[in-house]
Amino acid sequence: MNDKGFTLIEMLIVLLVISILLIITIPNIVKQQASIQHKGCEAFAKMVQAQVQSYQIDKNKWPDSIEELKTEGYLKETSCPNGDSVALSTEGEVTIVPK
Repeated sequence: MNDKGFTLIEMLIVLLVISILLIITIPNIVKQQASIQHKGCEAFAKMVQAQVQSYQIDKNKWPDSIEELKTEGYLKETSCPNGDSVALSTEGEVTIVPK
């Protein structure tokens, strides 16, 4: 008898364990997707706020709009990864605008 390999039963047990782990893990990831997207949007808004302050330091004035930050090269994107957009107040405060 050759004892160098796995038997068919051993391989099926390993596949069963992997399948059970995937069945448990995937629904939890899907449930957390909204929370992940929201946190990503909050992080994007903080990054935009930092770029607004950088613009204010460079130009000695607040930007008129988010689009101005994009055209001046301070931003590459003007919306969150989940599709929400960000708005800019006249005092340079950034807020998230849901879609």
